[in-house]
Amino acid sequence: MATLPTGFVNEVLPPSLDSTSSPPNLFDGTTRLYVSYICPFAQRTWIARNYKGLHDKIKLVVIDLQNRPSWYKEKVYPENKVPSLEHNNAVKGESLDLIKYIDVHFEGPALLPDDPAKQQFAEELLSYTDTFNQTSYKAFTSNGDVEKESGPAYDKIEDALSKFDDGPFFLGQFSLVDIAYAPFIERFQTFFTEVKNYDISKGRPKLDLWIKELNKIDAYTQNPS
Repeated sequence: MATLPTGFVNEVLPPSLDSTSSPPNLFDGTTRLYVSYICPFAQRTWIARNYKGLHDKIKLVVIDLQNRPSWYKEKVYPENKVPSLEHNNAVKGESLDLIKYIDVHFEGPALLPDDPAKQQFAEELLSYTDTFNQTSYKAFTSNGDVEKESGPAYDKIEDALSKFDDGPFFLGQFSLVDIAYAPFIERFQTFFTEVKNYDISKGRPKLDLWIKELNKIDAYTQNPS
């Protein structure tokens, strides 16, 4: 089972910055990860940061998406969304790009195995995330048959979790792929259960185990969502 690096701490989470908040000292050499407490895309990057033990290396800056400070768009990230990463006097965005960037450019446990077959499968699964999320959102908001509309997508996830038998995660061991899917499947599981009375893990033992093992990882569970 994947575990956090030694020395992981339960950090004190900063308050959200809104339109009344002053900006930090931008581009002063500090590496900053701009996130939101409610955004699953931002949560991806936060999990990667936590898992690699980068609490002291990457400072969290939390943006209130309902009342955004004007300086964020004007001075930090013109796209005006989260996540974004301020590093080496530049700002980068897009959550899938950022989790890869954090893995490559910072110390800590690797989030992508050396095995070429696993790397190729990782790219396939990362490319599928948008389709998976769109299918789930559509089924959740539809009045149609939830199982019929979303079932094939979750069957694909079940099959993907069955490809490697050296661990309960997509690539066997915890990786970027798990980070990419976790914040969304967490929400979909709750939404479908509470609103549609549909259990996405029923009849999918690999998915059920994945969810249980995921919730044993502090880098994930200590992430507000």
